[in-house]
Amino acid sequence: MAGGWARDGAVNEQIEASIEDELNRMRLARGPIGESLVHCAECDEPIPEARRRAIPGVKLCVECQSERDSRPVARGGINRRGSKDSQLK
Repeated sequence: MAGGWARDGAVNEQIEASIEDELNRMRLARGPIGESLVHCAECDEPIPEARRRAIPGVKLCVECQSERDSRPVARGGINRRGSKDSQLK
């Protein structure tokens, strides 16, 4: 397929590089994993050995992690209608 001045596969390479950059940014933002806790950071219940081996750096027991995962996360949305209206003017 003709791609102008770009060589074949350049677009895929750019997409893969963008994904890798984002993954690296997320890894750096998360920081070092560190040691797994023996007791939950929230309820102080013991964290099973199998969970500590399966998830390096785990800090919460299954119950506390499930509760945390079920909390709603506030996210800002895009006002698409406003964007379309502004384009019509």
